[in-house]
Amino acid sequence: MGKTIVVYGSSTGTCEAIAEKIAEKVGAKAINVTDLDTAVLAENDNLLIGTSTWGAGELQDDWYDGVDLLKGADLAGKVVAVYGCGDSASYSDTFCSAMKELYDAAKAGGATLVGEVGTEGYTFDDSDAVVDNKFVGLALDDINEDDQTDSRIDAWLGQIKDSLK
Repeated sequence: MGKTIVVYGSSTGTCEAIAEKIAEKVGAKAINVTDLDTAVLAENDNLLIGTSTWGAGELQDDWYDGVDLLKGADLAGKVVAVYGCGDSASYSDTFCSAMKELYDAAKAGGATLVGEVGTEGYTFDDSDAVVDNKFVGLALDDINEDDQTDSRIDAWLGQIKDSLK
């Protein structure tokens, strides 16, 4: 497998902890999006990018410059998988919606996107991150469904491993 980096934006530490868990499982390093730059993009073949969702579906604050970086970068030949954290009980109508912004930014940069996850087994009302009955990446609710976090991460990593360069 080529060089992989796990990038996160986290305000409360939940998404950071998940990023570190994912990084450990794939043998990669986890970095805050504030440390993401063109050099990091250039030296990695695979980007696993994650965010928490805030308010009415907003991206985590640290990601705004990161999204601009992804959109403006030449990500052709890079494999990107998106993951996100949300609260399906309190924010059931915007659950993990911010993942869609990361997905769109990576797509705009020309990346190959992998890791869509079916909505079966999730309890939520709506999400911008659902396209054709699938999340654009791994959706996690570590607040209300923390008992499913590890198995969902393992299933997702099993699904994307053959796609990683």
